[in-house]
Amino acid sequence: MKKFSSSQQKIGEMGENIACTFLRGRGFHILERNYTRRCGEVDIIARFEGVIHFIEVKSVSCENLELILRDSNGYRPEDQAHFRKQQRLSRTIRTYLADHEIGEWRFDLVCVYIDRAKRVARVKMLSDLIL
Repeated sequence: MKKFSSSQQKIGEMGENIACTFLRGRGFHILERNYTRRCGEVDIIARFEGVIHFIEVKSVSCENLELILRDSNGYRPEDQAHFRKQQRLSRTIRTYLADHEIGEWRFDLVCVYIDRAKRVARVKMLSDLIL
C-alpha cells in the first residue's frame, strides 16, 4: 500500500478506505487497490457477480456535508474525472486486461463526501460508465 503525505492525499486515502467499506457492504470482493503502471493508476479493482469493476474514487472534504449535498452548484468530486484522467485510466485498464484473462468488465466512479468534523461520510456510486 502506498504512503500518503499531503493533506489532499490523506483525504484521498480516507475516501478510498470508505469506498472499500461501502463496496464490501454491497457484496464486492476487492481484488486490488492502487493498481499502478507507468501509464496511470486504478484506485480499486473489484469483482461483483462475476464482473470485474475498475473503480475510480473521488473524495471531497467539507465543513458542512448537508450544505454541499443540497447545493447543486457546489463542488462535485465526479467533476475531477476529466478527459485526461479518463485517458490514463483507459490505458491502465487496457494494461490490466492484457495481463489477466477477464470476461465482462465495467468502469465505475465512487464519490465520497467527507465531513471530518462530524466524522461522517456519504458515498455515491456511478456505475457502468463509458471511458
